[in-house]
Amino acid sequence: MKIKYLHTMVRVKDLEKSMAFYELLGLKEIKRYDSEAGRFSLVYLAAEGQEECPVELTYNWDGDDGLPSDSRHFGHLAYGVENIYDMCQHLMDNGVVINRPPRDGNMAFVRSPDNISVELLQIGDALAPAEPWASMENTGHW
Repeated sequence: MKIKYLHTMVRVKDLEKSMAFYELLGLKEIKRYDSEAGRFSLVYLAAEGQEECPVELTYNWDGDDGLPSDSRHFGHLAYGVENIYDMCQHLMDNGVVINRPPRDGNMAFVRSPDNISVELLQIGDALAPAEPWASMENTGHW
């Protein structure tokens, strides 16, 4: 029996803020479905050349007041990056808090506007420890 990865779905409260966050990571919108009858939107984003591995943002037009507000039970999304220091600096320059800095040159964690934990991993070997990252403390749960 074969199985094929399709996508990861995360519920978002502010579609525009969430899309802006994932676009900062380098993901692009590849597909969108808006349901007037169901009053929801599904937006699929993926890294260029990796359209077979999307993240689905589910946005309910009337809100999600009945759902849990903390998304920690989800776990996290993980993305490999070419230079973890450059990516973290890019995110910080755009207002994203680095919850677990890449002190080891290999791994960092950030949070989306909807409290989704996103792990960033250096592609290939870890980069040499560098400042300001090497001495930076964790800023929150990751």
